[in-house]
Amino acid sequence: MLTLKLLRENPEFVVTKLAVKNFDAREIVEKINGLDVKRRSLQTELDSCLAEQRKKAAMIGSLMKEGRKDEAEAAKADVASLKARSAEIEKASQENNAELESLVVLLPNIPCDQVPLGKGAEDNVVVKTGNEIPELGEQALPHWELAKKFDIIDFDLGVKLTGAGFPVYKGKGARLQRALINYFLDTNTKAGYLEVEPPIMVNEASGFGTGQLPDKEGQMYHATLDNYYLVPTAEVPVTNIYRDVILGNNDFPVKMTAYTPCFRREAGSYGKDVRGLNRLHQFDKVEIVRIEKPEDSYAALDEMIAHVEGIVKSLGLPYRILRLCGGDMSFTSAITYDFEVYSAAQGRWLEISSVSNFESYQANRLKLRYKDADGKTQLAHTLNGSSLALPRVVAALLENNQKDGRIEIPEVLRPYTGFDFIG
Repeated sequence: MLTLKLLRENPEFVVTKLAVKNFDAREIVEKINGLDVKRRSLQTELDSCLAEQRKKAAMIGSLMKEGRKDEAEAAKADVASLKARSAEIEKASQENNAELESLVVLLPNIPCDQVPLGKGAEDNVVVKTGNEIPELGEQALPHWELAKKFDIIDFDLGVKLTGAGFPVYKGKGARLQRALINYFLDTNTKAGYLEVEPPIMVNEASGFGTGQLPDKEGQMYHATLDNYYLVPTAEVPVTNIYRDVILGNNDFPVKMTAYTPCFRREAGSYGKDVRGLNRLHQFDKVEIVRIEKPEDSYAALDEMIAHVEGIVKSLGLPYRILRLCGGDMSFTSAITYDFEVYSAAQGRWLEISSVSNFESYQANRLKLRYKDADGKTQLAHTLNGSSLALPRVVAALLENNQKDGRIEIPEVLRPYTGFDFIG
């Protein structure tokens, strides 16, 4: 959430920068600043009214002791009038502030200067590639056919149990899932990330804190009776651990990692790109989250990108790293890098990770602050990244490593799977 100070002092900067995200903010910013002027005016009037009320109330006792009953009664009448006026101002202030807050949350985060212009995925910038794309023969199968051939993932059974987008992993498929989760978590903890196991349902305050609400409620599964949301990513509960927290100057960096199943409605998704593991409603993901001082957050972002790249490289998957353009970025991000792996059997790139710096946008919603070296309270910066999302990693592993009628498991995973081949 953008600060009122920024919107008040630099409205043209906000409008110009949000245009990079193809968001026309001028009308909203003007309304916000008008309401902010009214907010401060009402607060000044209320403070003055309450001060006069206290002054009059303090006089009543003295006037009564001095026998100045008429003046005391007049003072009482003044106090009653001031109380009524204070109540009117407070009501007007609450209504004004509610409208103000409802508009502020409609503004996305400001993209940083490194974000390229663009309207969609076709305008993203490839910044790095790695590992070679394998040459598969004409008999190569896509992962959904491999899954059926080796009986390791059952999509039809998932439809029976729940619906489309909820696969059932079986035998070596289930062990591969568990192996990837453990490998990712071990790699993250060795890099200094504290492993946490958070709830997979969150309350509305948590959804608001990281920016899923009110922006993405249509994409989240909602348990309406208790007003809980199934997590779309571990980012939500893990970052919210520090909601309403004031950190010390020496508490940084905060580095956390977590595995959770993730749930996304993926409303509007259709076509060939949703086949098999390409797009699911429930999937497993390991996340990394960092909380940093503002001056350290971009160095931390570079570390996170290098860390995720190291994992992808170790799996032997051909990959590329993209810096997202303004039109393809999330609502809350200041900058995002996507990792994609190449699916040789499908002949296409599959996204497996996003690494983002949110700067102070989430922290302002979370009221996540710290005391700097001078004892001044500042907003922290938050970052997160997939490390990694499993479905498309599994899809690429199955497809790219098929050879001679079986699938070879990457060497780094063999201590975790307990087998070298599927088939």
